[in-house]
Amino acid sequence: MSRTRNQKEYERTFAFHFFRWLGGEKDMFVGNMEMKPQKEPTETAESLEERMRDRQQIFAEVYDETGNKELRLFEKAYKILSIVFCFILVVLLIVTVSHLPAVGNAANPDNNTVSETYITDGLKDTGAVNIVTGMILSYRAFDTFGETNVLFIATCCVMIMLMVDEEKIKFDADSNDREYEPKNDVILQKAASILVPVVFLFGIYVILNGHLSPGGGFSGGAMIGAGMILYVAAFGFEKTERFFNEKVYTVVKVTALICYGCIVTYYFLTGANGLECLIPLGTPGKILSGGITLPINIFVGSEVACTMYAFYALFRRGGL
Repeated sequence: MSRTRNQKEYERTFAFHFFRWLGGEKDMFVGNMEMKPQKEPTETAESLEERMRDRQQIFAEVYDETGNKELRLFEKAYKILSIVFCFILVVLLIVTVSHLPAVGNAANPDNNTVSETYITDGLKDTGAVNIVTGMILSYRAFDTFGETNVLFIATCCVMIMLMVDEEKIKFDADSNDREYEPKNDVILQKAASILVPVVFLFGIYVILNGHLSPGGGFSGGAMIGAGMILYVAAFGFEKTERFFNEKVYTVVKVTALICYGCIVTYYFLTGANGLECLIPLGTPGKILSGGITLPINIFVGSEVACTMYAFYALFRRGGL
């Protein structure tokens, strides 16, 4: 039979110390290990002089261009081989260019049925007047969806590396936010008050007209992101968070990516199975046209704008 130990005997056992350490009551390393940093080693004048002498001797023997024959031979060989390499590279490039097909030749690889279909049937299939946008966001919408995912993943990676605790941002807001910038700069704020609405409107215009004219979600989203960065630089994060904070950012970015994925999936499923797509193409030349091109432009623009603002905010203060 096991006997009951008193408290003093139990405190001398391994189990007592182990469970105290496991519960965080005592650190077993305190008092048993060296907790103070070691002193920096001191160097005598003789050892320092000897070390400098050895250093000078090494430089004199290894890097002596006049007496070191191996070094002089290496430098000559390096110059000769560099010239030979450049000459061979130039010859290879000239030979390669000489074998390229002539410009405008009907038998060129770029003159195939794919490009011909984009040009001749692009307006009929996509409803977009801008052939380039119709090709990128309709025929190749899946590729563009991959690029949008790249933006999403890049933002997530930057958040993992740079995101700090929100309480730390609020507690140390002055030093993290505007320590190295003039606070409430009148000229910057007046200029931002005039320019930011114009930049936002023009960015929205470029997004909504991407299927009608040059532009689209990437360029329009970059404009809106630049406008948000200008607003933050002028008025600070406190005012920006009144209409765009971390919750709004999360909702906009995730919703845009999910909606984009759903539309592209539906579009490809109907096309691959020969089913009629219920998304109307509209009248070419009008805003409400282009089939899936218009909503995808909006989603891509939202992703790009959120990504630009997130990068700026994370690198500046470690939070949105």
